[in-house]
Amino acid sequence: MNAQAEDASNVFDVVKQGLSLVFVVAGVAGFYYFSEVPGFTLLYRVLALVAIILIAVGVVLTTDAGRMVVSFALEAKQEVRKVVWPTREETIRTTLLVFGMVFIVGLLLWLLDWGLLTAIKALTGQGS
Repeated sequence: MNAQAEDASNVFDVVKQGLSLVFVVAGVAGFYYFSEVPGFTLLYRVLALVAIILIAVGVVLTTDAGRMVVSFALEAKQEVRKVVWPTREETIRTTLLVFGMVFIVGLLLWLLDWGLLTAIKALTGQGS
């Protein structure tokens, strides 16, 4: 009995997702259709499109997948609150350290490239 209720719920969720897709497609089609009709300025068309997209998102959020997305977002927000952010001094010190290391590694790679180029020129006789 419970499996039948879940199947009906899943089918209803698919119908709601399809309905929201139809809303969005109709909204975009209406946006371009009403561009030719006098009196429908760009502002009205954009506001109508945003309203239709909000309705579609609202319909999707009533599905199981939508509830899972909302739950994930709320849990992520709680986890971000638990993060211990570095101080300004730590951030500046780490950034300068990264810049310094990038410069040193770049210099070492340049020296290696220059040394290999010099060695190859000497071996092939192109440097003379």
